[in-house]
Amino acid sequence: MPAWVWIVVAVAVVAAIGAVVWQAVAQRRTSRLRGRFGPEYDRVAEQAESTKDAEAELSAREERRRRLEIRPLSQTARADYVERWRLVQAEFVDDPRGAVATADRLIQSAMADRGYPVEDFEQRAADVSVDHPRVVENYREGRRLAGASADGTGSTEDLRRAMRHYRALFDELVEPGADEPLARGRAAEEEAAAGDLDTTPERTVRER
Repeated sequence: MPAWVWIVVAVAVVAAIGAVVWQAVAQRRTSRLRGRFGPEYDRVAEQAESTKDAEAELSAREERRRRLEIRPLSQTARADYVERWRLVQAEFVDDPRGAVATADRLIQSAMADRGYPVEDFEQRAADVSVDHPRVVENYREGRRLAGASADGTGSTEDLRRAMRHYRALFDELVEPGADEPLARGRAAEEEAAAGDLDTTPERTVRER
């Protein structure tokens, strides 16, 4: 067999091996990102032009997160935030719109104290999605409902739902184990599916 034939065969074999390796690496990357981001992976994939673009976006979030110095709250700070949230929920009875606005600011404050940049909402959501991917959509939905109320198109029920959504993220930000977001995120997702996010007396948001 001519030498050039062997060369062609060798090149073809190398190319085939390269394709298999590339596919395996891509599959591992997809599996890893799906495991880390959960439903956030699906949301980004739906909005992106391709899976490659979606995974590039999520990888960029991880890289940005690695550059941030995220720290847990001190015990004193945590106790203070829990008390402030209790007061916000009490405020909801007489001023639902004001209470939701205060809850939004409280979340931003907790994020800032933990080291997250808070200047822009979309960037805040993207940053927090790396550590809390299973509740970040609660944050977005709470913000949407609060915005609808501010525009005059929402209802007291929408504001109550906004408080519940905000609470899901708030709990993850201030809990002592906030540096273990994935395990708690799964628990929060299961709890939300059961409709039990605010079943204890101190977590119940009363309607006007």
